Amino acid sequence: MRKIIAFIFFLSLLQHSTAQIVNIENSRLHSDTTGWMGGAGVDMNLSRNGQNVFGTNLDAHLEYTTPHNRQMWLILGDYSFLKGGGQEFASSAFSHFRYNVKIAKGVKWEAFTQLQNNKITQIRSRFLLGTGPRFKLVKNKKLKMYVASLVMYEHESELTTPIKRQDEMRSSSYFTFSWKPISTFELNSTTFFQPLINKFSDHRIMNEIGMNVKASKHFGMNIHWNYLFDSHPAGTAPHTTYSLSAGAGYTF
Repeated sequence: MRKIIAFIFFLSLLQHSTAQIVNIENSRLHSDTTGWMGGAGVDMNLSRNGQNVFGTNLDAHLEYTTPHNRQMWLILGDYSFLKGGGQEFASSAFSHFRYNVKIAKGVKWEAFTQLQNNKITQIRSRFLLGTGPRFKLVKNKKLKMYVASLVMYEHESELTTPIKRQDEMRSSSYFTFSWKPISTFELNSTTFFQPLINKFSDHRIMNEIGMNVKASKHFGMNIHWNYLFDSHPAGTAPHTTYSLSAGAGYTF
């Protein structure tokens, strides 16, 4: 029974703990307001059936946008774990910093760096450093659409014995949209494609769909679907992972 309970909570955290490609679009698609904005969220689960099973996910973001949306700084952080009976079933963490600047009408140049680890996908550590253009396709009060084509350096250390390390150059392209027909509802989706530059058969595809419903000015509920395919995963991690989760958040 303890294993069944742990598995249920494992599913509730799976969206965060299996993510190899971190989708930062949900944190900035509605960031057209000048100045500071940010938010934080927490999901927690606790159960006892012979053994205590505890799981939590903490996430936060902070963003600053200059007048006329010319420049933007974004900082993201996330930490998740699931423990029971003295055993750690899952854990993951990441930190992300991104900067973009407007270089022409409808075009911005992005630069980012990221550090992450993930027990489930057997990533001991992964460091990313990338840059490239981001293009605005549609932007109005209800619909926003963007596409980007970036290049990134990736240093990865796998959670294997012996430890496997690799240094690669990848393309990181994505298409994203946000649809907000009314002020209290928003649907967004982002799809990434990340092949090795010198070997397209080694690639990752990720799609994330999110639905957010506002219950008040600062409090809201959300549902997220996450799908990932990795043609060459770390260690013995699966090629395909997917998850469906629900939670709550607070924004300011």
